[in-house]
Amino acid sequence: MEIVMENKYENDDCYYTAKKRVDEIKAFYGNLISYIAVNLGLLTLNLVTSPQYLWFFWPLLGWGIGVLIHAMVVFRFMPFLGTEWEKQKIKELMEKEQENGQKRNWQ
Repeated sequence: MEIVMENKYENDDCYYTAKKRVDEIKAFYGNLISYIAVNLGLLTLNLVTSPQYLWFFWPLLGWGIGVLIHAMVVFRFMPFLGTEWEKQKIKELMEKEQENGQKRNWQ
């Protein structure tokens, strides 16, 4: 059934866009699972070897910031660089290019 559905939509741009999106989400969850597993291991190692100094917080924090940014990108929650910002920037750049093209024609 899956092969038939893939063949049915393989030439459709919408299919490729959706497939790319699913791959991005899968990659994020892989990153999240790795983050949890590795940091649990680091926590265990830290508590066994030197419980008086909790150093595992540092990699937890550093990698956590990366995971958070990855989540924001994948789930499209970028309030400062969102869809509206993209549309406005594209419009602005197109207008600039059009002005530059008109100026070149006059010279």
